[in-house]
Amino acid sequence: MAGEPQPDEIVHNLVRLRICGLLRPVDALTFSTLGETLGLSRPTLSKHLRVLTDAGYTTTTRSSSDERDDRRQIVWVRLTGAGRRAFDEHVAALQRITSP
Repeated sequence: MAGEPQPDEIVHNLVRLRICGLLRPVDALTFSTLGETLGLSRPTLSKHLRVLTDAGYTTTTRSSSDERDDRRQIVWVRLTGAGRRAFDEHVAALQRITSP
């Protein structure tokens, strides 16, 4: 119906739904934390983040860390405002569908 939240085809994929669900309550998570928490390989996580980033739902930033002994940087992943709205509307649509 018009005006009601609609499922989002990008967020709907289970892996991307879980990524958004983890990112929703926080400012950012590291790429490695997301991968470890979800049990995903780096290539698989990268693929799903690319879809979310191309849709404008996530951004990534790199930063150095005093805790690292090497020059590799930490990759931080954040939901954008559009990503938060898409996730929230998707969850609301699912709740509407599953409510009696």
